[in-house]
Amino acid sequence: MSKITILGTGGFGTSLAVMCQRFGHDVTLWGKFPEEIAEIRRNGENKKLLPGVPVEPSIELTTEISAVSGADCVLFAVPSFAVRETAKAAAPCLKAGTVLANVGKGLEKGSHKRLSEVIAEEVPGFDVVALSGPSHAEEVARGVPTTVVAACESRAAAEYVQETLSNPTFRIYVSDDVIGVELSGALKNIIAVCAGICDGMNLGDNARAALITRGLAEISRLGVAMGANPSTFAGLAGVGDLIVTCTSMHSRNHRAGILIGQGVPPDEAVRRIGMTVEGCIAAQTAWEFSREKCVSMPIVEQLHLVLTQGKDPKQAVADLMGRPSRHEDERVWLEAGE
Repeated sequence: MSKITILGTGGFGTSLAVMCQRFGHDVTLWGKFPEEIAEIRRNGENKKLLPGVPVEPSIELTTEISAVSGADCVLFAVPSFAVRETAKAAAPCLKAGTVLANVGKGLEKGSHKRLSEVIAEEVPGFDVVALSGPSHAEEVARGVPTTVVAACESRAAAEYVQETLSNPTFRIYVSDDVIGVELSGALKNIIAVCAGICDGMNLGDNARAALITRGLAEISRLGVAMGANPSTFAGLAGVGDLIVTCTSMHSRNHRAGILIGQGVPPDEAVRRIGMTVEGCIAAQTAWEFSREKCVSMPIVEQLHLVLTQGKDPKQAVADLMGRPSRHEDERVWLEAGE
């Protein structure tokens, strides 16, 4: 049994708390907002995000960040925009040797940094594991079989997370490719918004399949340019997470995209979802990143224009379909300098 503190009372943070408690760990769930903690305590569940999933009384609920002080493992489960603030607050309370893991999927706006990099900057000297893969909170909390990847430069830290969190319903593989795993998790949200737009426009199965496939090509292209292992994008953190996020109504990114495809303005679509839509946040960051790295990402570019310039999604689709013809093997046109 390990002492685990989970930072963030969102759907995934709550689901991890429920799962860890179910399999015998000593669990503390931290939230920044007292009203959210009070509501979970009063209802015995996270009624807004995980209705019907009991949060047992043995799970300690707190707003005190000092709850990390005695933990063997601290899991960051906060939105991308809150990662730096949360890590900075937790840093003075952490004991030496605590393993940190991040389950959030995004990039820091402005700096373009991966979330493990953000945590490492605020909490120097600690191993930070990226835990990612096809893992809807709604299913993890209910014990539906789920398989993810734990990536870290420290193999020992990744294996600790693997050994500690693995159970009969939650299988973890280990990876050394932190860049590939984290970029997959961040960028697939963008493609999921686009897949939702396709569904909202009733474009059919062919268009969705093409969008997912070419979206994966863009994710891989940027990842390789940043030093990721190409094979990561064919694994759980890559194509696995991309498929589940682009096809499931559990995905808030997908649901937001459906609304946009139906003609709802992007800001209003996000408001209706009522929670953080990481794909809409990451789209501009990824577009800036692609320009910085001179990487072609036409799908990301078109979503950026839809979200920030008010471009009509129908025109975005037409522009994508009308791009110059080329070979599917990217080596052909990359070597030609196109």
